[in-house]
Amino acid sequence: MRFRFLTSFLLACLLCGCPSQRKEQKEKTEGKPQPVPTKDVSGDIAFQSFVGRLRLAVEKKDAPTLRAMMSPDFGYRWDPAPPGEDPFIYWDRNRLWGELTRLMQERWVPYDGFMVVPPQLSQDPGYGGFRAGVQMVGGSWRFAYFVPAPPADPPPPPSPAPTSL
Repeated sequence: MRFRFLTSFLLACLLCGCPSQRKEQKEKTEGKPQPVPTKDVSGDIAFQSFVGRLRLAVEKKDAPTLRAMMSPDFGYRWDPAPPGEDPFIYWDRNRLWGELTRLMQERWVPYDGFMVVPPQLSQDPGYGGFRAGVQMVGGSWRFAYFVPAPPADPPPPPSPAPTSL
């Protein structure tokens, strides 16, 4: 009986050291961008507090408070911003404060390393509306982006006209 137990134990130890399919799976996924798993922190007190302050600042259009809550690389447009423009000028010019206020009332969900609104963004890869995200930066929450849907891919260049011989 002891011999069987000892043999089983040694066999288990040897099998633990055998190569597995993990390496093959790792090689298959290398080079491909993988979505970042994000923990749902919507019930966290610190997150709720941050979102509450963010909602109030957006409703009041309180630029200094919002600026303090934004990440240093805050995203508000897909193309490069013209010199002298900031998110607040852009939002005023394009009348986006109402859209931002509406988004802030939505339920926040985890998606790709951020907590985002609206929830449809995490469910539909082709979601075509405005979106906002917050992210933990250096141990504190930061407002990371508020952007419209990404621009569609540019149309392919026209093919040259056929020539007759």
